[in-house]
Amino acid sequence: MSGRTHARACPERTCVGCRERAAKGELLRTVLIEGACVPDPRGTLPGRGASVHPTLVCLDQAVRRRAFPRAFKSPGPLDTAELRRYVEQAEEHRHDRQATP
Repeated sequence: MSGRTHARACPERTCVGCRERAAKGELLRTVLIEGACVPDPRGTLPGRGASVHPTLVCLDQAVRRRAFPRAFKSPGPLDTAELRRYVEQAEEHRHDRQATP
């Protein structure tokens, strides 16, 4: 036996909000498009990406810490309105699923 396992390694990313490492699938990839942070849930949009937990807590921390401009190497504040709407809808959907038996 070579000692190798057949389980594939799960890629990890760091949340720009809480700075915790998590599996890539647990985080929401965001990209910068014309000065706005845009959600990229499928991970197919071109360009540099920044990962954040899809929760308002992590999103607020990232905005407060100015993590998005730093991650995208972009000067000044960025528009996060579209990203916030996406995360709010995701949290609402998550709460609806948990409430339904």
